[in-house]
Amino acid sequence: MQDRLTIPHQIFAAGRRFADRVAIRGEDGAELYYRDLEPAARRIAAAIVASGVEPGDRVSIWAPNRPEWVLIALGLQAAGAVLVPLNTRLKGREAAHILGKSGAKLLFTVGNYLNTDYRRLLDGFDLPALTAMIDIDDAAGWSEFLARGDGHEVEIDRRLNGLTEDGLSDILFTSGTTGLPKGAMTAHGQNLRMFRTYAAKLGLREGDVYLVVNPFFHSFGYKAGWLSALISGATVLPHATFDAPSVLQRIEAEKVTVLPGPPTLYQTLLAAPWRERDLSTLRLAVTGAASVPETLIYEMGNSLGFEVVLTAYGLTENCGVVTMCEAGEPIAIVANTAGRAIPGVEISIVGDNGKALAAGEPGELLVRGDGVMRGYFEDAEATAKAIDTDGWLHTGDIAVADAAGNIRITDRSDDVFIVGGFNAYPAEIEGLLAAHPAISQSAVIGVPDPRLGAVARAFIVLRPGHSLDAATLTAWCRENMANYKVPRQIDFVDALPQNASGKVQKFMLRAGQA
Repeated sequence: MQDRLTIPHQIFAAGRRFADRVAIRGEDGAELYYRDLEPAARRIAAAIVASGVEPGDRVSIWAPNRPEWVLIALGLQAAGAVLVPLNTRLKGREAAHILGKSGAKLLFTVGNYLNTDYRRLLDGFDLPALTAMIDIDDAAGWSEFLARGDGHEVEIDRRLNGLTEDGLSDILFTSGTTGLPKGAMTAHGQNLRMFRTYAAKLGLREGDVYLVVNPFFHSFGYKAGWLSALISGATVLPHATFDAPSVLQRIEAEKVTVLPGPPTLYQTLLAAPWRERDLSTLRLAVTGAASVPETLIYEMGNSLGFEVVLTAYGLTENCGVVTMCEAGEPIAIVANTAGRAIPGVEISIVGDNGKALAAGEPGELLVRGDGVMRGYFEDAEATAKAIDTDGWLHTGDIAVADAAGNIRITDRSDDVFIVGGFNAYPAEIEGLLAAHPAISQSAVIGVPDPRLGAVARAFIVLRPGHSLDAATLTAWCRENMANYKVPRQIDFVDALPQNASGKVQKFMLRAGQA
């Protein structure tokens, strides 16, 4: 049974293999050993079963990085449920859409994180499938929840026996060209195969100390984070909120060896008083963006002390990873490319006619292989648009390959831009802006920003008889959308430039011709 290719089976097997090692250490210093993973997760699984969750039901987690997040994820998967993580930056309207679309039956959340009570954000939204919200921070309520599972141990054995590698492990919601988040469905086996390969290429090994600042709700923090670490025998250090001084202190105090993150994370650390800390244990870093400055890669090695710095490219619809650089490659390759397709993944760069292009020619990046999602949850039309009849996933990203097969992402189709490591989708932001009673139309583009890489700029057409100013709209946006989506620049215009079919011509907005 321990050899089954499901996430709970493999983590529980790791629990026996690395029994006396620390598996997870919280920011408060509390430690959980590998031998503790299975009993802790099984107890949560039993309580989830007692709460009426059946195999295949969706269960959501809306909480920052912390040890309980991992145990709840393992518990719900052991119970046969499907994990639906929620971005901690979402507001009520955004979270309610995902909870409603997925039909999540349970929600695990926190009463207060960065002065936000997530439960209150959902007040007023109709979520008929949601039967309970469990506050992880309510000690009495949590104990009561766990007590529900008493006597359900045999049922957990049955649920675990029923898990297969082809069963869904998670649905991660990502936005697309329609502006509405879509749930990418992936299975246990494909995730494990992809991230065993990822861990091996990265060089993760038993005894590593892996500081996970990347959020668990994202594949970078979940699959490339704690999942990769635990199947490798590393110690996971969940870190809830990135803050350079606290991260530097933790690297020194806990002898961190692995620290992945977006380029902005390392740039921020280099701007902080890093010389005051002993960072000599740092060994592995992995980052990625359309472009990473060569100077940053150099400083990560020579100033922060990383022995290996790799870049990678991935997307949620392919379990989170597609290409990676190799250790020891020149800085120019690491900085300017995202490496080559990892084993089990096939890529092709095609032109508008769908034909493969030669090295050096930019085109759309297609992906095929074991990592491709099972489809978008309850959205056959979107699935058919994303995955063609030959099994190719159309990423919508524009890429160019060199003669060795290293790819470089040169642009994002559908006007997607990246804000501090987060993909921002103009259509989704426009859809959220449409909920404002004074707004008739909006168009959003990404504009360069020296700190975040890019930020949103919104062009707004007001409804007749309404007035609105930038400060008021910004405040409304901060209440109704994740901070990285909030437009930093707002222009009120009489009309948006459109072509004959009524499509907004965003190239004119970028050129300042609105």
